[in-house]
Amino acid sequence: MYTQPKLMDQLLDKIRMKHYSIRTEEAYLDWNKRFILFHKKRHSKDMGAPEVEKFLSFLALKKNVASSTQNQAFSAILFLYKEVLEIDLPWLKNVTRAKKPEKLPVVFSRAEIKTVMAHLFGTNWLMANLLYGAGLRLMECVRLRVKDIDFDYRQIAVRDGKGKKDRVTMLPKIVEPYLRQCLDKVKILHKQDLAEGYDEVYLPYALERKYPRANKEWGWQYVFPSTRRSTDPRSGKIRRHHRDEKSIQRAVKNAIRAAKIIKLGSSHTLRHSFATHLLEKRKEHRC
Repeated sequence: MYTQPKLMDQLLDKIRMKHYSIRTEEAYLDWNKRFILFHKKRHSKDMGAPEVEKFLSFLALKKNVASSTQNQAFSAILFLYKEVLEIDLPWLKNVTRAKKPEKLPVVFSRAEIKTVMAHLFGTNWLMANLLYGAGLRLMECVRLRVKDIDFDYRQIAVRDGKGKKDRVTMLPKIVEPYLRQCLDKVKILHKQDLAEGYDEVYLPYALERKYPRANKEWGWQYVFPSTRRSTDPRSGKIRRHHRDEKSIQRAVKNAIRAAKIIKLGSSHTLRHSFATHLLEKRKEHRC
């Protein structure tokens, strides 16, 4: 006898059918569970726009969430209604929107950047210099693949960046020798994984279908792999994933503190500083 899958299982299937990232998957499941619990476990098909409005307004008024958080919750619930329940919600007019903070981005001076870098070592130093010197976003850095580094042209190809766009950015000269050393160590680790039968790296669904053997090739390996293998939550395969982004975030925070900089900076501040200093250089050349 056929039994209808549970709502969250249906949602999970639809998310994976759309090939959304694991982070989006986790966020969408979490928000929809919170939405249902907020309304005393009523089934989503028995609710509609008024209940969605009430939940989103609650997040803004009682939980004081950021506008980006409220938008993520809205996207998650909307996905459930549109893609799983096939219900079109009328335009939500009565939602109290979370206020978008009017904050200027924090920027470090060149001297401050130099001081922060002086308190970073090894892989953390290398990654921080790519965030600053190449203007990489945090996840672009940790997801970097070997094949995307071009030493001859001194550039880095950023694949599937923000907005699902590819771009090319500069490879800072200061990191070249250290990046080569890093890749030598990663190659040894990759050969060890091959010898022990754990030879597959994660590839997005479309690429895995198009290039079924690519996940074992050297070029597709992560530049910054994890020190240990882990189980892929979707496939169940044991793989070596990329390094956890929290480790570089912590390292940069500690370096900022050690440098005695009072600005509320983070790893993302390095990218903001890159853009600012780049504009300053262009202005200097024009003058």
